[in-house]
Amino acid sequence: MAGETILELKEVAAHYGRIQALKGISLSVREGEVVSIIGANGAGKSTTLMTICGIVRASQGTVWYQGRDITRINADKLPRMGLCQVPEGRRIFPRLSVAENLDMGAFFRRSKRRIREDTEMVYDYFPRLRERRNQAGGTLSGGEQQMLAIGRALMSRPRLLLLDEPSLGLAPLIVQQIFDIVQTINKEQGVTILLVEQNANLALQASNRGYVLETGDVVMADDAAALLDNPDIRKAYLGE
Repeated sequence: MAGETILELKEVAAHYGRIQALKGISLSVREGEVVSIIGANGAGKSTTLMTICGIVRASQGTVWYQGRDITRINADKLPRMGLCQVPEGRRIFPRLSVAENLDMGAFFRRSKRRIREDTEMVYDYFPRLRERRNQAGGTLSGGEQQMLAIGRALMSRPRLLLLDEPSLGLAPLIVQQIFDIVQTINKEQGVTILLVEQNANLALQASNRGYVLETGDVVMADDAAALLDNPDIRKAYLGE
């Protein structure tokens, strides 16, 4: 059951130089939900996540997280507040081992016992990472690096996890494994998830609700099941 609103964007615009990437979008995520943002390449999906995190500065509007205006906050302060992003392309530390990458996710935490417990939790979710815990991150396969990126984010004990294109460049079997784990994290850990994903079918199947972005505008918002049944969505994004 979804709780109170944990994240809200109100009329948020963003630019890259003179190019407007977001045109005053509004959306919300309630505690405990999985919410997906779908759309074609260049629709503004990743820009939305980067604007939430302050990596791209909003040129208009406000971003609210847990009732606090975070529009101008520095991105490095957000993990301590329980908001963590798994960026597109994974961005793990290639020269550090799997275990060291996970430690980096908990860099601001103090309890060594709880960090150890959470490391074991990540290894339980991703047994492949336990097998490779002493291996350099850069030598892992694409799927293993995605698992590591999600695991590293979990080490910060997020309340809200932003996932940017987790299926990008991965084999279908690995993609399904990762989406299964994402849903498990949501159900078992109570982590709220905002998911940006080009694989609209998979994203909506894993979500409670969805937003459709087109050239920087929210053009549709509905329950995920309703979006999956919508003939316009099926034609535009599901290849039917």
